Amino acid sequence: MTLSEILQTTYPLPVASLDKVLALAEYVELPQGTTLFRDDQLAQHIYVVQRGLARAFARRADREVTFWFSSVGAVLVSIRGYTEQAVSYETIELLEDSGLFRINTHALQQLYHTDVHVANWGRVMVERVWLQTEQQLIARQFRTAEERYAELLEQNPHLVQRVALGHIASYLGITQVTLSRVRTKLK
Repeated sequence: MTLSEILQTTYPLPVASLDKVLALAEYVELPQGTTLFRDDQLAQHIYVVQRGLARAFARRADREVTFWFSSVGAVLVSIRGYTEQAVSYETIELLEDSGLFRINTHALQQLYHTDVHVANWGRVMVERVWLQTEQQLIARQFRTAEERYAELLEQNPHLVQRVALGHIASYLGITQVTLSRVRTKLK
């Protein structure tokens, strides 16, 4: 997918507005293991995934808690950094070698002041991120481990082949032992 196609799937932009956003974007190739956002630094960019896979997580004592995985077409953003210009809650790292479009957050925020279409694109992008977060929270509170895993397989079957089981277990809010039992039961 091109950056234009990805941006247009979030919110259709007129050509002039789309061109303004495209002018801010820089394509970067980054290796697996690259940290895009750290939980102890202010985020300066948003990223749009053209190729690859990323995850967001927080460190807690002796473990990491995975919040989400994102692949092609996703916008990677620290919502706290983006909306409050504050240090992020999470760390976002690449799980695969990736091709990304990097956009400076400050420059994008400035563009919001001059182009209502781009401002609406930004609003819809954040709404989608918040919706995904809410869905994850509800799933963890009201669905069993088996239901959460079955939903993961249904919505993102590629993740099971591309992501370490420890990350998947953390994302589902269960241990690797429980994940192993769930996988055996659902086969």
